[in-house]
Amino acid sequence: MKPPRERIIETTFQLFARQGYNSTGINQIISEAEVARASFYQHFKSKEDLCVEFLKVRHEYWFSELNSFLEKEKDPKSKIIKAFEFLIYMNEKENFRGCSFLNILSEIPGDNIKILNVIQSHKADLRSYFLEILKDEQISDHIYMLFESSIIESQLFKSNELIEKSRKIVTNLIQ
Repeated sequence: MKPPRERIIETTFQLFARQGYNSTGINQIISEAEVARASFYQHFKSKEDLCVEFLKVRHEYWFSELNSFLEKEKDPKSKIIKAFEFLIYMNEKENFRGCSFLNILSEIPGDNIKILNVIQSHKADLRSYFLEILKDEQISDHIYMLFESSIIESQLFKSNELIEKSRKIVTNLIQ
């Protein structure tokens, strides 16, 4: 059996994906992760702290998956086009669950700075990721906006159609 901390994070991922942040309680996490209450609080002081850790783990996982998916691509245009294919891959892998960060953003109050900072940091890293590849702020921001909207639209409609259209736009946008 995995260590309690790992079980808590894995259970949190499943529950947040299935029922959302607000509808997931600590008692349910403790029960489904099969950990003692004291063990939970040894690792996390609150649900908010658990959410922050969940998002940090998700950030590392997501970028690791993205980098693995793009590792064979050498030129910037191929990397960017392949990044949109990565969205299709993730939709198939995670059944159109969308962006964990935006899903949680929609559920937290606007003054929850602790969680908001982690979400903003993830999005800033993604924006920087495209800038690092393309070395052109205007084009990379355009790509970033297409990428983000593709995630939301594919989750909303349970379809990769707009990812495919965005990929075609990007193909023509990058010279």
